[in-house]
Amino acid sequence: MKRNKLILAVTAFFLPFTLLISCDKEDSGNETTQLRVNLTDGPIDELDSVYVDIREVNVKLGDDTLTSGNDESGWTNVSVNQGVYDLLSYQNGIDTLLAFGTIPTGYIKEIRLVLGDNNSVVDSFGVSHPLTIPSGGSSGLKIKINKPLYGPVDSLLIDFDAALSITNETSGYKLRPVIKLKN
Repeated sequence: MKRNKLILAVTAFFLPFTLLISCDKEDSGNETTQLRVNLTDGPIDELDSVYVDIREVNVKLGDDTLTSGNDESGWTNVSVNQGVYDLLSYQNGIDTLLAFGTIPTGYIKEIRLVLGDNNSVVDSFGVSHPLTIPSGGSSGLKIKINKPLYGPVDSLLIDFDAALSITNETSGYKLRPVIKLKN
């Protein structure tokens, strides 16, 4: 009888800790982060405007191992403020909210900006020219991030470097994006 009471007392003592640990493990897989993706740009002298038509923003989730390859799985859409953005409006510390959404807390491997067809530049004489994006229109502009998400709210600031990204070639203006993540 004393032995049964001892077992019951020990079980009663450790049961709350066991339940707490098991609940904590279950909840950790369900944590989410409110992600905000902002856009900014650096100055460029040769152009008055750089218009980029942003249609989608996708986030590729994964673990913290750096893997390579063309794996199309793991992409999550976030809500995007679709529209044509004049990158040169977001210089000198000015940025804009591009996308936001709730995603599982974890590790962001990449962000993909899917562009529409309304991309153009305005030169210093005020003349508008089409802006061609080789391979960016179909597959999107992919930005390697490799960043863990912190807490219930986190944000990314994408710096689109128009000065290094825009070239005036004989066939017209081309966008070969130089994009980096700022903290």
